[in-house]
Amino acid sequence: MAPTLDSALLTGWTRAATQALERHRAEIDRINVFPVPDGDTGTNLLLTMRAAAEAVRRVLRENGDGPARGVAAVAGALARGALVGARGNSGVILSQVLRGVADAVAAVAGPTPAGAVLADALRRAHRLATAAFTRPREGTVLSVLGAAAGAAAAAGSDRLDDVALAAAEAAAGAVQATTGQLPELARAGVVDAGGLGLYLVLDALAGLVSGRTCTVRLPATGTPVRGPARSGDLLVAERESGSAIYDYEVMYLLEGAGPDQVDVLRAELQALGDCVSVVGDGGEDRGGLWNVHVHCTDIGGAIEAGLAAGRPHRITVIRFADQVGDLPKPQRDARFVRERAVLMVVGGSEIAELARSAGAAVLERPRDREVDEADLAAALAGTRARHVVLLPDDSELTAVAERAAAVARRDGQEVLVVPTASVLQGLSALAVHDPERRAGDDVVAMAEAAAGTRTGGLLVAESEALTWVGHCQPGDVLGVSDGEVVLIAPDLAVGGLWLAHRMLTAGGERVTVLLGEGADEALGDGLAVDLRLTHPEVDVVVHRGGQTDYPIVLGVE
Repeated sequence: MAPTLDSALLTGWTRAATQALERHRAEIDRINVFPVPDGDTGTNLLLTMRAAAEAVRRVLRENGDGPARGVAAVAGALARGALVGARGNSGVILSQVLRGVADAVAAVAGPTPAGAVLADALRRAHRLATAAFTRPREGTVLSVLGAAAGAAAAAGSDRLDDVALAAAEAAAGAVQATTGQLPELARAGVVDAGGLGLYLVLDALAGLVSGRTCTVRLPATGTPVRGPARSGDLLVAERESGSAIYDYEVMYLLEGAGPDQVDVLRAELQALGDCVSVVGDGGEDRGGLWNVHVHCTDIGGAIEAGLAAGRPHRITVIRFADQVGDLPKPQRDARFVRERAVLMVVGGSEIAELARSAGAAVLERPRDREVDEADLAAALAGTRARHVVLLPDDSELTAVAERAAAVARRDGQEVLVVPTASVLQGLSALAVHDPERRAGDDVVAMAEAAAGTRTGGLLVAESEALTWVGHCQPGDVLGVSDGEVVLIAPDLAVGGLWLAHRMLTAGGERVTVLLGEGADEALGDGLAVDLRLTHPEVDVVVHRGGQTDYPIVLGVE
């Protein structure tokens, strides 16, 4: 039976594309010489695709078996997740590919062959991606997308597998051709990094619908032939014409702006720099969400232009000089005495000591108020490190952390926020941190470790209430996971064991127990003994965390 373009296929394609980008991320980063040789195209594509995948998981988790499992809902979640999580030029273009899919699916009225829908999706994606840039160039990912869209339209078949294979084969040829289309690529002897990443995404779909593990031979990425120098594993070539005077990449999300305001914004950003792109989520006429990207030197001007158009947030600023290896010692800012650091936000003195012993700089949360942007900005400066990974360890603190990171970047410090939702996710990320590893690789490893840690906690009910699992009375112990009450227990010992059992149903190799302020040591010891008896295959570690909100916090890795 011919494959169909349904929600299961979209989620499977997302998974396969993510895996392909994970396998080839380092290779794509290494050949990234255009538009700026900052060695992050593979990382940006991977993080964008992961953001899209997480958006789908969130929609399915929140809506169960309802309408959210329909193909239009899944496609829409993919597109919006990619738009919100887009990193760099390459991520912006990938978001428009997924928006093209969402728009094509939404436009279907009645029975439509899946092959025709895919061809329409790629046509829409090419139009959207090309319109996003003020000065598109041949020999880039846009050329690869155009070739794929043209081949899909010319396939002459309504079958999804025929159209997907035609698109992937055309993309492969277009990737190979990029070396001769851009002088920057020819000097380095490589193909376009973004084009190679897009090919992998399209090939993942072709492989999925055809049943083959590899549909088309991976285009050769080449080796440097002359001119470029190496800094570590990073291939360095000249920047694109006109970009040498710009020092920063500025990105932000923009809300509340209509098409007229966005036209003015594009013109103002073009006057400030280059590589300008402003792409929306399809709700432009309603003042929808936009992703804004520019290479410039006047960071404040780029953000002020966004403020005039709407409400900018999730502001990210990256300095290109920090992306291409360490500066010579005479050029280093005297404020910085080390290259790398990890900053963790924690809620107790005992867990703070644990994090410090693992090598992190620590900001302890004040007991009488919330952590604010000024607290984080001061702590970032206090690390005296050029490159800092910030672990907020609280989902509600992520937005504040992003704003503080933007302030630090404007002052010349490179900061990346890994959005850890709990202190145990932060500890998992810290456990795999390797200062000797390339910065991009290290951040991805930390993000993966955090994402692989499930967390839960126990609370003691203070009043009668109705929860998802029934009525609770004052003094009952509530097990909380993903922000929801999942069990009611008679005491902390039983609640800890029940919650651990529940969290281990999805598997796990290690359980970490954090005892809160005032929690009895015997509580942790007893829980460890019980878990070793019931789950002998799992390692159990107990620490004093000293947190004041949860008597016990559990993490499963």
